[in-house]
Amino acid sequence: VQLQASGGGLVQSGGSTRLSCAASGVILDDYSVGWFRQAPGKEREGVGCVTYGDRTIYFDDSVKGRFTISRVNHENTVTLQMTSLRPDDTAVYSCAAKKFGQCTYFNDYPHTGQGTLVTVSS
Repeated sequence: VQLQASGGGLVQSGGSTRLSCAASGVILDDYSVGWFRQAPGKEREGVGCVTYGDRTIYFDDSVKGRFTISRVNHENTVTLQMTSLRPDDTAVYSCAAKKFGQCTYFNDYPHTGQGTLVTVSS
């Protein structure tokens, strides 16, 4: 399973951007997909995920109401739409996939892709 996050860049505070997680080698719709971020000097944290099968979507309280996750099956991608961005959203964002288990178990994703940097300016 190969994953690649893309779409990062510089965004003004209050702005929006959309990240994509593209997969190769598998059909991403068959996997739960998690979005993670790692801010400078901080540990990686899970910010949201979509579960395989019932398609339950979860968000951390820090992004709830501002971020949305969508599957774009014809492109074999999962997107993370981020709105009302704040400087503390600045981080390297990455995606990961797993076949089994709750998508909210962020510590057991066996497949993680390269991240993309999102910088939110104040």
